[in-house]
Parts: sequence; structure tokens; C-alpha cells
Amino acid sequence: MGPASLQKISELQRNPRNIRNLCILAHVDHGKTTLADCLVASNGIISSRLAGKLRYLDSREDEQIRGITMKSSAISLHYGNGGQEFLLNLIDSPGHVDFSSEVSTAVRLCDGALVLVDAVEGVCPQTQVVLRQAWLENIRPVLVINKMDRLILELKLTSTEAHDHLKKILEQVNAVTGTLFTSKVLEERAEKVKEEEEMAVGEQVYDWSAGLDEVDDSHLYFSPEQGNVVFASAVDGWGFRTQQFADLYSQKMGVKAGVLQKTLWGDFYLNAKAKRIMKGAQAKGKKPLFVQLVLDNLWSLYDAVVVQRDKEKVEKVVSSLGLKLMSRDLRHSDPKVLLSAICSQWLPVSTAVLSMVCEKLPSPLDVGEERVEKLMSVGARRFDSLPEKTQELKTAFLQCSSAEDAPVIIFVSKMFAVDTKALPQHKQRPLNQEEMARRRELARQRHAERMAAAETHLVAPDSRDTEPESAKTERSTQPEEEEEQKEVFIAFARVFSGKVKKGQRVFVLGPKYDPAHGLRLLSEGSSDSEVPHLSCCSLQTLYLLMGRELEELEEVPAGNVLGIGGLEDFVLKSATLSVSPACPPFTPINMEATPIVRVAIEPKHPSEMPKLVRGMRLLNQADPCAEILIQETGEHVLVTAGEVHLQRCLDDLRERFAKVEISVSKPIIPFRETVVRPPKVDMVNEELGKQQKVAVIHQVKDDSSQGRVSDSVQVDPGGLVTITTPNRLATVSVRAMPLPHEVTSLLESSSDVIRTLEQINLSLREGKTLDISSRTVEAIAGLKAQLESLLQGRRWRDVVDQIWAFGPRRYGPNILLNSLKDYPRPSPWQCLDRASRTPQAGPALRDFDNSIVSGFQLATLAGPMCEEPMMGVCFSVERWEVRTPAPLKEDAARSSEASGGAAGSSQADCYGPVSGQLIAAMKEACRQAFQAQPQRLMAAMYTCEIMTTADVLGRVYGVLGKREGRVLHEEMKEGTDVFLIKAVLPVAESFGFAEEIRKRTSGLASPQLVFSHWEVISSDPFWVPTTEEEYLHFGEKADSDNQALKYVNAVRRRKGLYVEEKIVEHAEKQRTLGKNK
Repeated sequence: MGPASLQKISELQRNPRNIRNLCILAHVDHGKTTLADCLVASNGIISSRLAGKLRYLDSREDEQIRGITMKSSAISLHYGNGGQEFLLNLIDSPGHVDFSSEVSTAVRLCDGALVLVDAVEGVCPQTQVVLRQAWLENIRPVLVINKMDRLILELKLTSTEAHDHLKKILEQVNAVTGTLFTSKVLEERAEKVKEEEEMAVGEQVYDWSAGLDEVDDSHLYFSPEQGNVVFASAVDGWGFRTQQFADLYSQKMGVKAGVLQKTLWGDFYLNAKAKRIMKGAQAKGKKPLFVQLVLDNLWSLYDAVVVQRDKEKVEKVVSSLGLKLMSRDLRHSDPKVLLSAICSQWLPVSTAVLSMVCEKLPSPLDVGEERVEKLMSVGARRFDSLPEKTQELKTAFLQCSSAEDAPVIIFVSKMFAVDTKALPQHKQRPLNQEEMARRRELARQRHAERMAAAETHLVAPDSRDTEPESAKTERSTQPEEEEEQKEVFIAFARVFSGKVKKGQRVFVLGPKYDPAHGLRLLSEGSSDSEVPHLSCCSLQTLYLLMGRELEELEEVPAGNVLGIGGLEDFVLKSATLSVSPACPPFTPINMEATPIVRVAIEPKHPSEMPKLVRGMRLLNQADPCAEILIQETGEHVLVTAGEVHLQRCLDDLRERFAKVEISVSKPIIPFRETVVRPPKVDMVNEELGKQQKVAVIHQVKDDSSQGRVSDSVQVDPGGLVTITTPNRLATVSVRAMPLPHEVTSLLESSSDVIRTLEQINLSLREGKTLDISSRTVEAIAGLKAQLESLLQGRRWRDVVDQIWAFGPRRYGPNILLNSLKDYPRPSPWQCLDRASRTPQAGPALRDFDNSIVSGFQLATLAGPMCEEPMMGVCFSVERWEVRTPAPLKEDAARSSEASGGAAGSSQADCYGPVSGQLIAAMKEACRQAFQAQPQRLMAAMYTCEIMTTADVLGRVYGVLGKREGRVLHEEMKEGTDVFLIKAVLPVAESFGFAEEIRKRTSGLASPQLVFSHWEVISSDPFWVPTTEEEYLHFGEKADSDNQALKYVNAVRRRKGLYVEEKIVEHAEKQRTLGKNK
């Protein structure tokens, strides 16, 4: 099939019934881009001989060099199936874990997905991730089992062994889907039970069934007889569905194609005598139909062409299949060329995959109600609670209409940068006959003039110089303009409803836009600019995305993927566009990767700082996952998902966006500070007496009395720290306690709920009336119930109602408790107790309440060990006295009124305002209380998945051990010599890990690193030997490597803090040994 013209594609775009929006998802190196090449070649865009070698959709240079896809790119393909013509908007996505955010942006725009699985490696970690992403976005997947040739040539399996292996792979994939389905059903069941309990009155009978039996899940699973599985080898250009062989053999065997389709995969065999298909192949030791009719033929073809190179047998096969081969293919020295020539005619992979896509994947018209409601539910609000006008838009979604009156709704999933030369308006268009004749005539005239001038030797030097001089000045101004506008941003988007036209004006809805509030303001006569999170823009240009190229369009109907130019000033990364202000912003894209790797960036020449700032702003817009921060120190920090992602971002900054030489710091590794319960054994596992604990407390006392903190600090043996402000008017006593690990994890995962809770409490304190959605109330009540269930025991009695604040930044994993008996502060959970949410007269806040909270926030944001945030620490305020608070207020008022500083100003003036002193005192009290407990450092940890062969297993373990890694488990993939190792590795030790492991294993092992959790480093960073056994074991200096101290000192050195270390270790006099012979 030749390449479809732009006019043809525009026609196909008008029929949403025959449009398929799909993306290719898989683990890294499972053959996504090779398969995409085969599909692109079927449209004549590239040569079929180059499919798999060209990697057409990998348009970046670094993608070609590394051999991995780094960004998702789209292409529109035309395919005829069953007398109908289809338009396929195909998006190729990366498989590397660092770029999983690109997968999220692609999945949001699609209705279906091609999930690829390597026939040898089977289901890998990233395969599970992409299946979960497809499930969360409610898109339907179909399966391609790729690299089947590896079973024949690498593993050298027989056809029967290969059949068993393929069955296991299908079971693995279906197990992942089944797990996702089960969790969904159980959640729905739990909600239903809860509703029934609320409604039930009197005696109730409990139903013990989980609800799994009643739900039909047969359509979810991958099964060859359903036609949603393709077996393929994209690199050799072949692929098939069982349906193709069923149609082929039904004529030969005289069996109905439908019967053969159902029995070709499964435990069926052919009884040659009875000429019937019977069940029980395994029990009777017979060859299954799939092996006999399908795999045996493929195995014999590979045997003839690649293994034995039997020319006679090859000619026999070619003639029996009725294929025509070119003589150069038959003579070629590489048997793979001949093999792909035979297979691409006999079983073309593009036909199998594209026919499956057209038959099994849904069109934009088939979008489900559940998916629409999920997309339109803003934040914590239910779909039912949205305004009526907003709910009416649901019908526009479901109809996917391109009528003139249909509301235009577009979702932009990412912005990507394109060189201005690649835009269609700047491309050289082909010349017509008249233009060619005119240019020919001009060239002839110039040549004649030059010849005449040469003959007469009258070439005027002025005339030669004047024109180029003006041309030079023109040229010198042009590059500057080009430099400014070298990169243009195009929005990667999909039209969900209506017809988009060039130059059309639309609203850009920010993620916090509330349609109810927006509609109310607009109905009251407010302009667009006065509505928060709403702006208006025009769609300057519309593009058809064709891989490396763009084609300009005048209009795009609903259901299509497109590129939109001119949105760079209105959209940062993703946005919802609509002509109706009633449209809610879509739910944010679910990003799998957490940006964790930070580096500080500065230009080599300080004068180029503005260029770098502009370049970083462009990079932030072009990359869905990268984050740009400016720290308090003024450093520009780039946060990325991993090492490969970091390298790509830095290359983009240097070569595309900033175009300046940059200096990059060593990666800034995040740590957390925490406290733990006092250990029961010392460093040599001897049981501790009370002596060491007293020694630790005395040590803290000694440190605090050495002048760093004034003598107003008191630390009792129980760890209670009491501090008095410099003006002696306020005293605070604070105790630090470690939070249980489960509570810390809960607080960390519930940061959004805590943030919402804080905003509600702030509004109630300000006297505002709030209408909180039921889902938000449920989430807050759920958090409170979980905290109450986890904080059990005498120590934590009634502690949940005593919570004063969370920190740092008011939503972190640390708690401030109000243990004051004389201060009944309003509960943070007050929004749950009030049905109307109206401010009522409750216990008032004490003066300077905010100062205590601010001091706690500052202390938890930068701990005492190395100024890193705290985690899992509970600070209990057990005493807070402010003497004569009323005169203080009067004095403060008097001093502000008095001119030139009156003599009657308060005693507090020389120390500053009381609130400031109280903040400083509270911060210091928290830090001292933290140091009075056994302190530990927490390191960020990666989960590391490594696939390797048995030969290099020892080397993998060696590299992991050297880098403080810990193996959790390893398993061997059945039928292969491949091991799957799962380990945890500190982020601090991960830089250069992938490269080292590849070098040590000669490229046979490749790790996938994903941020997992925070883990306490067991060693005390400030440990010194105290008991006799420790002195004997570690020596007086105890100078063996302390990993925690090493990390603490590295962070302190980077931040410019004091580091206690000896510069000269052994100060012996140097002497030349040669002189003392």
C-alpha cells in the first residue's frame, strides 16, 4: 500500500467509527520501535527492507545512538480491512523506566494499546507497569508476543517446548490483568457493603461472597481463540493470529473455520484416523493442533533457511507457498535476508497486527461512561456534584460529534519542542514548471553577464562589493532572529468533542479551575481574565503528526490526535482546552516515575546566566517529568527521574535550549533525619546497662552548655528539653519521640489529604463557610481512622485529637502534639464534626499559637545533623508559659505609636518581637529534643530489577555488594538460563551503577532502577565506643568506616556547614631515607 495523501487522511478523519487511537507499550528492548517500523513500512513511508534497522520513530540522535526510545511520537497510518478503510493514529512510547512519564502522556490520548512481550524474557517489571497504566486509564489492550525467532535460534527449543513456554507467558500476562481486575471488584464490593450497612435497619444478614463470581471478566484476558493475540518476530517481518491459519486449513481439512479457530489453541489434537479434532492432547501424549499445524511449519522453515541453508528445500517451500522471490534475495550471503523476504510475503506482521487493531480495539465512539466520568471528576469532587452544564458535556464526550454546534473539548498531554526548520511552512516545496523556467532564465542571464564582463575586463570592484556588503548586514541580523526563535513548541493533543479549526479561540483551563465558580463569575458579568485559572487563546496552527514530519491542517474533527502550534505561552506541560467554561479540567496524568536525581546547574561564563534561565524554562516545558527549582541559596536545580533522563536533559540544555557551556554539580542526594528508640544492645551485641543512656544525655547537656546555646536550655534524663526566650518571658518544653514506621508511611502517602485538611482549617479559622465534597470528608475521616488504629498503646492514648500541626510545609511526615493540660486547642479534625461547616464559637487560639507552629515547621524543614528535612518524628509540647502577655501587647502597640523610640518601650525591644523569639526558641527546643534521642539518617532507596544470565550472576552480586545493595530475591525464568534479581540500592550509590554492571557483565545484565522508599541507616553517625567490649573490638579511635557519618559529612560539606574532621592524620616528620643509610 502506497503512502496515503494528506487529502485522503483528512477524509478518513471525518469518520470516527473507523478511527483507532493506539499506543505501543512494553518493557525496554522488547521490540516496540521495530514493530512500529514494520507498520510504517506497510504504508510505503519507509522501505520494508529498512524496517527494524531505520527505527523511523526514533528521530533524536541520542535515541539512535543508545538504541532506546526516549520520547513518545505519533504517526497516522491508513489501512484497509474487510472492505473498510481505517485511520490508525499510532503512538510509539519508551520502555525505559526513566521515561515512563512519556508513556503516561501517550496512554491518556489513546483508546487502545498494543502490549508487546518478549517471547524469551516474558513479563518483566515494566510490562506490569504499562498494563497497570492502561488499566488505570480504562483503555483496552491487545497482546503481541514478539521475538519468537529467539525461541528457535537462541534457546533452540523444539516446537512442543515452545508451545508450553508460550502458554506460560500468556498465563503470566493474564495473571497481571486478573490481579488488577480483582482489586477493582473488591473495592467496589467494599463500597457497596458500606452503603448497605448505612441503609440497613434492624437485623442484617452478612454476605460473605467477594462478588468475583457475579462479574464477567472473560473479555479482559488475552487468548488466541478470541483473536486478541499475535505471535510475531518483528525483526524478521512475520506475525500471525490463529485466525489466519484457521482460514488456511479449513479448506484443506474440510473443517469449519470457526471450529478450527476455537480449537487451534488449547489442549486439542487431530485424530488422523477419524479425521476429527479431539480434546486431551496432553493426557494422550499427542501433538497439540497449534504445534502440528502452525509451529512445526515455522520451525522447518527456519531449519531450512537459517540452520541448514538447504537451497532445494527452500525452493520447495517457496513454490508450495506460491511466493515470488527476487534472485538477489536467494543469492544473498545473509540467510536472514532470505528469511524475511519469505516471511514478509507469507505472514506479514503488519497485516496480522493492523487487522487485530481494527477488529479488537475500540473507536473513539466506544469510549465508556466510566472513563468519561473519571476524566471529568475534578480533584476530590464527585461527577454528580458538578454543575448541570458540566454534566451535560458528558453526552458530547460519548457522541464524539464533529457537528458545528458540538462543544470543542481538547486535552493536551504534553508540549514538545520542534526545530523551526522542521515546520511545514518553512519546508522547501516542489517547484512548478513556470518557476523552474523562470529560475533557468535568470541563471542563463547571470552566466551571460559574467562571460561578457570577463571578456571586456571591466568588472567594477565596487559593484561586486556593494551588493554582498548589504547582503552581509542582512545575514548578520538574520541569525540573531533565528537564534531567538530556533525552537517552537507544539502541543501533543487529542480532540474529544467538536471540530477544531485553525485560528479558533478557546479557553485554557488550569488544573485548579472550578467550573461552578467560573460559571458563576461569568454570569455576574466578569471578564475571562478575572476568572481564576482560566485564560483565553487562539489555536494558531494545526498539524498532522507523521513521525519525523508535520503536515499542516485547516481543521480536525473529534476523535483524532493532532499537534497544535502557538500554545507555549498558555500551557506549561498539560492542559484542557474548551470553548465552554463549564468544562472541568481533566484529572491530572498519573505519572509512574518520581523525579529524585537532583543536580545544580550554572553557566561556565556568568554573563550567560539569562540564556541558561531561558533554556531551563524551555526544558521544563518540553519534558513532562523534569522539574526546575531555584533553591533558597539561589542555585538552579534540575530534578530528573534517573541517570539516563538526567543525561538527556543536560544534552538538550547544552545543544537545543540554552546553547551555552554549563557546569553541573555532582548529584544532590536527598536524605532525611529521624530518631529511633534507644538500642537494647551495643555495637558488639552486648546488652546495654543504664550507664550509656546517661552518658548520652550528659553529652548533650555538655554540648548545649558550651556556649552554642545559652544556659537557658535544660535537658532532663527523660529527653525533655526546656528553653526560655532571651527576654525571660516565655518558656517552652518539648520532647521528641519516633513515630511508628507504618504511621510515617501513611503520612507520606496522604500528603494531599493533609494539605486539604490544613486549607479547610485555615478557612474555618478565618470565619469562612465551606461546602466540602463528601469524597474529601471521607478521605479525611479515613486518614483519622487509620491513624487511630496505628497509634495504639499507653504511649499514644488519645494522641490523634491532640495533633497541633503536621510538618514540614504543614503536610509532611512529622507531627506536633499539644500535650498542654491548660490549653484546649481546636481539633484539626473539626471539619468532620460540623455538618454545616459553618464557623462556630469554639475554644479560641492562644496568642502566639502560630509562633509555636512556625518554629516546629522550621525545625522539621532542616534537622540538626545536616540541615535535611526530618521524617517520622513526633514533637510533644509539654509546657508553654508566656508571662504577662497583656502588657506585652500594650507595650508593642505603644512602641509602634511612639515616635523616635520612647523611653517607656518594653523590655523585649532589644531582643526583637516576642513572636520572633518564640519561633527561635521553639525551633531550638525541637532540635535539642531531637538530639537528646538516638538520631539516625534515612537514605532514599531504589528498587533494582536486573535480568541476567547464569554466567555473570556472581559479578552482578559483586557490584551490588560493593555499592551497599541488598538482594531481596532471585528467581530463574523457567525454560531459560535468565535470572531475575530484585534488590534495593541506595540512591547515593546508584550513579554509574548501570554502566559498571554492563561493563562487568559484558552487556549481559541491564538494571532498571525505580525510586521505592526511605530506609533508616542502622549505624549511628556520631557513635563513639563507650563500653569496654567496644573499646576492645573497635580500638580507641574507632576509625573504621561509618557509612552514615560519611553521608552526613558529604552533605554538610556541600552546604558549607562545619565538618569535624582531621586534616592531618599522622603528623610524622618527613625525612629522606636515602641519607640515613
